[in-house]
Amino acid sequence: MKKDIFNIIVPLNSHGYRIDKFLQSQINELSRTRLQALIRDGQVKINNIIINSTSKKIKEDDQIKVNFPPPKETLIKPNKIPLDILYDDDDIIVINKSPGVVVHPGAGNYDKTIVNGLMFKYKNNLSSIGGKLRPGIVHRIDKDTSGVIVVAKNDNAHINLSKQFSDHSIKRVYEALIWGSLKPQNGKISEKISRSVKNRQLMTVRKEKGKIAITNYKTLKIFQNSNLPKISLIECQLETGRTHQIRVHMNFKGNPIVGDKSYGKSKKKFKKIDPKIENQINNFNRQALHAKSLGFLHPKTRKELFFEARRPEDFDALIKNLKEASV
Repeated sequence: MKKDIFNIIVPLNSHGYRIDKFLQSQINELSRTRLQALIRDGQVKINNIIINSTSKKIKEDDQIKVNFPPPKETLIKPNKIPLDILYDDDDIIVINKSPGVVVHPGAGNYDKTIVNGLMFKYKNNLSSIGGKLRPGIVHRIDKDTSGVIVVAKNDNAHINLSKQFSDHSIKRVYEALIWGSLKPQNGKISEKISRSVKNRQLMTVRKEKGKIAITNYKTLKIFQNSNLPKISLIECQLETGRTHQIRVHMNFKGNPIVGDKSYGKSKKKFKKIDPKIENQINNFNRQALHAKSLGFLHPKTRKELFFEARRPEDFDALIKNLKEASV
C-alpha cells in the first residue's frame, strides 16, 4: 500500500519551533504522542534528512516531509451500530452523531463507539493519521452532545480537513438550552480556556493562562412565564474549537447549559413550575447541546459543502414543551 505524505515549508513565524510542536499546529488531530512516534520511527525528514529527535528546532524555509505508513491491523472490534450518515464519498463521511455515543475508543469505552461502527461498515478504508484507536477521526464532539461530525477516508483528506480546523475556516454552529438569558442577548465571548487545577478532566476560564477561545452567540428564544423558570434557546458559532468550549463559556457567563452535570447543576429545585416541565428537565440526563451544522471545503474538489443535522428527539421534545408552557 502506498504511503501518504505531508509536505510543508516552514514559514518565518515558525522559525525556532520544535518539530513536534510545529507539526501538531499544522495537523489538527495529530496527537503529540502520535507525532513523536512517527519522528522516532524515522518517518519525518527535514531537508530530505531523516530526524529522530522530537525536540529538534526548525528554521525558516526548512522543507519538512512526513510519511504516514499504512495502518497496522488494530484490536478495535467492529460493531454493527446504527450510523446516521448524511454524506459519503471516496474521501469523507459526514455523520449525525446520536447523544450518548462516544466518538472513538478510550478508557472505559472500547466498543460501540462511532469508530467501531465505522470499522464494521468501511473496514480499513479510513485515514490512519489518528492512530489505531482513531482511524478516520478528524475532530470529535462530547459523548452526550449530538450532531454533525466529518470523518476522513484517507490521509490526504484528513490532512486537508485538519488544516481547515486549524485555520478556523470551518463553520461550526451549535444549538443549546441554557439557564436564564444572556446579557447582551447577542454577542461574542473571548476568554482563554485551560485545564482546571482542581479537576484535570474539566476545563475552566483562566485569564492568565490557557488558549484563546472565541464563541459567537445569539439568542433565538427566551422561554418564561409564572410557571416556568427562564430558559433560553441559543445558537453558537465557534471561531475556535477548544475542549468543552461552549459549556465552559456559558458557565462562565452564569448561564450553564441545561442538564450539564459537569459545568452546571444536573437537577434544580423550583419554587413554582409546571410539573410536566420540571420532570422533563430533571430527567434530561445530558447537556442540551447539539452540533447543528458544519460547513467546509471538500478536501479534494474544494467545493463548499454544508451539512445540517436534525435535533435528537429528546432535545426537540424539550423545546416543544417549553414553547407550549411559555405561551
